[in-house]
Amino acid sequence: MTPTHTKKHQRDLIWFPVALVLFEFAVYIGNDLVQPAMLTITHEFKVDDSWVASSMSLYILGGALLMWLIGPLSDRYGRRRVMLAGTLYYAITNILILFTVNIESFMFMRLLQGVSHCFIGAVGYVSIQEAFRESTAIKVMALMANVALIAPLLGPLAGAALISYASWHWGFILIAGICCLSLIGLFRHMPETVDLHAPKEPIRSVLAHYKTILRNRTFMQLALFSPIIGLPMLIWIGLSPVFLVKDLGLDNLGYAKSQIPIFACLILGNLTLARLSGKVPLGQTVYYALPLVFLGGLSLLLAGLLPAFTLAGLIVGMSLLSFAQGLSFAVLYRLTLLSSTAPKGVVAGAMSLIMMFMSALSIETFKWLYVSTHLPWLCIACAALAGIYAWLTFPVMRLAMQKNDPA
Repeated sequence: MTPTHTKKHQRDLIWFPVALVLFEFAVYIGNDLVQPAMLTITHEFKVDDSWVASSMSLYILGGALLMWLIGPLSDRYGRRRVMLAGTLYYAITNILILFTVNIESFMFMRLLQGVSHCFIGAVGYVSIQEAFRESTAIKVMALMANVALIAPLLGPLAGAALISYASWHWGFILIAGICCLSLIGLFRHMPETVDLHAPKEPIRSVLAHYKTILRNRTFMQLALFSPIIGLPMLIWIGLSPVFLVKDLGLDNLGYAKSQIPIFACLILGNLTLARLSGKVPLGQTVYYALPLVFLGGLSLLLAGLLPAFTLAGLIVGMSLLSFAQGLSFAVLYRLTLLSSTAPKGVVAGAMSLIMMFMSALSIETFKWLYVSTHLPWLCIACAALAGIYAWLTFPVMRLAMQKNDPA
C-alpha cells in the first residue's frame, strides 16, 4: 500500500464513524424530536393522546420489518452499497411524511421511517466491528453512542422549541438535511469490509444460518437479555411527553429540562466504558453496572409507592439505569455478535430483529399499563424490569464469558 493510500485509509477510518454516527443521530432524533411534538400532531389530526406512544412503537417496529433481510443482503452485496441505499431511503421518507393528511397515513410513514433502524444495527455497527480491532471497536461504538445520544438530549429541547415557534413539519425537513450530509460522508469514506469477490452462498443458505443462530443457546440468551437494560429508557422516551405534562403538570420547557440528567448519565456511562475498554476483561463493565441497576430500580419503586417522590424518583431512577445502560450495551452487542460463527450480517439481523420486536412490544404493553392503571404502576413495572435484568445478569454473562474465552 502506497503512502497516499495509507493516508486515505487512515482518513476513512476517522471519517467513516463520523458519517455513520451522523446517520445514527438522524435516526434517533427522528424519534426524540418528534415525540415532544406528538401532542400537537394528535391535536392537529383531531385524535386522542393514545396515539402519542404509538408513534414511537411503530417507529421501532419498522426497524424489525426488514432486519432479517438487510443483514444478509449486506453479506452478499456489500455493507457499503446497502448502507448508502438505507441513508437515501431515510431521507426520502422524511420528505414524504410532510404530505400526510390524517393520523393513519402519518403512522404508516412512521412505520416506514423506522426501517432505517435496520441499517444501523445490521450494517453500520457490523462494519465498525469488522473495520476495527476488539478494544478499538468498543471504544468507537461507545464514543459514537455519545454523539448519537446528543439526539435524545437535544431532541426534547428542540422539539419543545419547534412546536412553540414553528410547525412540526420543519423537524422532518431538518432530519432529511442531516441524512443528506451523512450520505455524502458515507459515500466518500465508508470502507467495504466484505470480500465482494468471494464465492456467494445460495440464498437458501440464509435460512439455514438463521435456523442455526436461533438454536444457539448463548446467542438467544444474550439477544433476549441485552434489550432489557434499555427498555425503561424507551418507555421513558415514549410515554414521558404524556405523563410529565398531564400527570405531573410540567410545561414543555420543564419536560425538556427533565431529560437532561437522564441522557447526560447515558453519555457519561458510554464515556466511562470507552475509558475502561481494553483495561478490563470484556464483559466486566456489565458487572460494574449492577449496583446502579439495583439503586435505579429501587428509586423507581419508591416513585411508584410515594406520590410526593414520583418526579424525583423517576428522574433519579432513570438516570442511574441510563448510566448502567451506557456501561453495558456496546459490550453486550459485541458478545452477542461473537456468540455465533454464522455470517455477521445474518447474526446482526437476527439480533436486531429480536431487540426491535421486544422494544416495540414493551412500549405498547407499558402504554396499555399506563392507560389502564396510571403512573404509579408504570413506575413499579419499570422497577420490575430492572430487577429482572439484575437477576439474569450472572447466569447469562457467565455463559457468554465462557463462550468468548479464547482458551
